[in-house]
Amino acid sequence: MNPQILVVEDEEIMRVTVVDHLSRQGWRVDEAANGLDALKMAEEKSYDLVLSDIRMPGLDGEKLLGKIKETRPGTDVILMTAHGNTDNAVACLQQGAADYILKPFNLDDLSFRVQRIFSMREIKARCVSLENCCGQRQPLIGTSVAMQELLNLISRVSQTDSTVLIQGESGVGKELVAAAIHYESRRADKPYVRVNCAAIPGNLLESELFGHEKGSFTGADQTTVGKFELADQGTLLLDEIGDMPLKLQVKLLRVLQEQEIERLGGKQPIRINVRVLCATNKDLADEVKKGRFREDLFYRLQVIPIAVPPLRERSGDVAELTTHFLRQFGEKRGLSFSLSTEAAAALNNYSFPGNVRELRNILERVTVLAPSPKLQLWDLPPEIRGKSTPPVIEDERPEVSLAAAVAEAEKSCIIRALRKTGGNKTEAAELLGISRKNLWEKMKQYAL
Repeated sequence: MNPQILVVEDEEIMRVTVVDHLSRQGWRVDEAANGLDALKMAEEKSYDLVLSDIRMPGLDGEKLLGKIKETRPGTDVILMTAHGNTDNAVACLQQGAADYILKPFNLDDLSFRVQRIFSMREIKARCVSLENCCGQRQPLIGTSVAMQELLNLISRVSQTDSTVLIQGESGVGKELVAAAIHYESRRADKPYVRVNCAAIPGNLLESELFGHEKGSFTGADQTTVGKFELADQGTLLLDEIGDMPLKLQVKLLRVLQEQEIERLGGKQPIRINVRVLCATNKDLADEVKKGRFREDLFYRLQVIPIAVPPLRERSGDVAELTTHFLRQFGEKRGLSFSLSTEAAAALNNYSFPGNVRELRNILERVTVLAPSPKLQLWDLPPEIRGKSTPPVIEDERPEVSLAAAVAEAEKSCIIRALRKTGGNKTEAAELLGISRKNLWEKMKQYAL
């Protein structure tokens, strides 16, 4: 969206000149002849940038800066004056001004400063998106028919701004689907903000989503921007939407319909442009019948429903997912993990009630505890391997067989301890309950 600028200048010739120049650059520009008019306009409309003179009757530029930063903390302010020095500039920057320019100034220089501020806003927005996505964005893996249908649907949905309701069991990858929709959309370079509605108490969720004004409740010592404002021009994922309190559902419905919000304690609506994605593991139609979810909100969210299939319905993807996770864990530890034929077959035959998340957690646990990078059937949890047990070392002399088994078990424990501690022998010895010297001797004995 084209940024919105407000020019505040009591000298008409100067004001008209600046407004005309910035308008020719393609920006949308409003104007105010004094600080009081500007403050009123800023309360009624959300501006990306305010360009204000400092010396004005009624409300000067420095006081206007303070008022705007209190009510619209996301708005940048450039102050301009013909009576400035270094101390004044530093003081204004400390109060929150984005820049400070002395009159008379070159109009091209002004354009450069304005463009620099908007470029920085873009960079900050991308940083917010990266911070929210860091460690969470993973590729959607699978060649099964169910997975290919899902990927095709994501590709089509991404090109719209419609609200999407993503439903599926826990662990199927609903957040990954939401991230894929955002990063394939026209908003990919804008913020991607996530909120888990089940993880935040109901009395705090409203403030988290919509922000609050200073003094709106006990402890609100400053104005805070909510997730909707942070996601402006981008995408907001409301995860576990089925756990949102009924009282808050009413406010969310209005936001979706009007595309504007009000902070807690606020008096003026704030226009936003946010694409909303919702995810839940609950059957919202059933929740509506039970009176736990608003029917009007349910139909407003379900503009485009996406059902993410459970892993048991895409069993052909288990092998591909397993390869991906083993490579991922191996890269972290400098190892190359693989599965025996029996272990691979056992994984393929398991139903995975916990879906992809369960598969990933199992493989992470196995790669930490298994004595060898070649993962065997007996390395898997009992619920997957069934009644299979580790092979018994057979020998004609029972006493020799027992000694060999004990030695092998001891060697296996040492290998696991060293792997778990990243090769730190002091920590491994503490984990095993032996001295460091004893560990060295054992390692030498087993040629480790």
